[in-house]
Amino acid sequence: MTKLPTWSDGKCRCHWANPKNERYIKYHDTQWGVGVHDDAVLFEMLVLETFQAGLSWECILNKTDAFRRAFDNFDINAVCDYDAEKISELSNNAGIIRNGRKIAAAINNARVFREIQREYGTFDKYIWHWTGGRVVHEYGITRSELSDKISDDLRRRGMRFVGTTTIYAYLQAIGIINAHEPGCWRYKKL
Repeated sequence: MTKLPTWSDGKCRCHWANPKNERYIKYHDTQWGVGVHDDAVLFEMLVLETFQAGLSWECILNKTDAFRRAFDNFDINAVCDYDAEKISELSNNAGIIRNGRKIAAAINNARVFREIQREYGTFDKYIWHWTGGRVVHEYGITRSELSDKISDDLRRRGMRFVGTTTIYAYLQAIGIINAHEPGCWRYKKL
């Protein structure tokens, strides 16, 4: 294990945190790896992670405000009702990633998300049931048996852009997986 550098504020952070991007530092320090149980946030993070596929998280993070505006603050009912006019609007929105397949997937996935909510009562119950509500501690990998199983289940239900690597990143983002590196000040906190 490589020792993490100490930053100017006296804290050690995961090697991927960009010290030149305040938004990224704030995300690392206050959100990433923190357990999420709010369905609205779980939906937002799922949409953002699916748009991240093939891109850097920093790119998506820098566009989060534009994504929120474009996707009606990730109101699941609004997204489920998007029509051809709204899809055209999203496809022409320079503030977000204008990938037509990802836009279509976000709408499709919102509908599947809502079906899961109906089945389990909340998406929170669905996603956390995979670990019995406990946090998994691991780092330095991009997929696991857990992400494989969840990815397979979501794809079976009809979701798209939810491969195992995307789902692993999602599980990290929502705190089911604590992937902060040993030595990072957040590792000890979480």
